Amino acid sequence: MLAQASPWHAHAVQRTAAGPAEPLSVPADLEWTTRPGQGPGAEVLGPDLRGKRILELGCGPGHNAAHLATRHSAHVTGVDLVGLQVRRARSHYGRLNNLTIVAGHALHYLRAGDEQFDAVYSVFGAVGLVVPELLLPAIARRLRTGRVLAFSVPHPQRGGRSPSSDDRPRRDVVTLPDRTRLPIARWEFSADRWDKHLSRAGFWLTSAEEFHEPRPGHWPTTLLIRARKL
Repeated sequence: MLAQASPWHAHAVQRTAAGPAEPLSVPADLEWTTRPGQGPGAEVLGPDLRGKRILELGCGPGHNAAHLATRHSAHVTGVDLVGLQVRRARSHYGRLNNLTIVAGHALHYLRAGDEQFDAVYSVFGAVGLVVPELLLPAIARRLRTGRVLAFSVPHPQRGGRSPSSDDRPRRDVVTLPDRTRLPIARWEFSADRWDKHLSRAGFWLTSAEEFHEPRPGHWPTTLLIRARKL
C-alpha cells in the first residue's frame, strides 16, 4: 500500500501504459546526473569492481545496475519501492546473471538482512527521500569498513533555491510523464550539512561535486556526494 500511494507508483503506471517493457541493451555508462554523459562514471564506486557486491537504493528501471553487473562484472542488487518499476527492470535486464532486482522500501531492506556490501549508491533514489537519521546508519551497518557510499541528489540551489537551514524535509514535486506534478518530501542539504549527517552515521565525506546545465550562468542541477565508512 505504501508503494501504491507514492508519486513514484503513479509515475511508473504512466510509463508502463506508454508501452510494454522489453529487453534492452546494457548502457555503456553509469549516469549520476540529469544530463547523460555529464560527470563521472562507475569509478566513483572504486577502481576495480569485478566480483564486488554492490547495492543500489532506488534502482528504477535498472539501467545503472545493469551497467555495473555487465561492464564491470560486479554482483549487483537493486532495490526499488515500486513493484511496477521492479517488473520493468526485470523485463529490461532480467537475463543478466549478476543482477538481482527486488521490491521493497530501502530502509526495510537494509534492516531486514545482514549481507555486507562493497559499495552502496543512490542516483536520485532513496538518499534524500528517506529520513537521513534513519537511512544513513542503516546503510553503514550493511557496508564494509573503508568502502564507498555515493549518491546524487537534486542540487539544493537548483532554480535559485537555498539549501535547507535545518534537518526537516522540504516540499518538492515529481513531474509525471503527462506533466502532472505531485508533491513529495525531500531532504535538500548543502554538502556541509550532508557531511554532518554522514559523520554521525560513521562516514567520512571524501568529495562533493556539483553539476550545472551547460549554458553559463545557470544554477547547479545535481549534487554528487562520495563518502567512506569509517
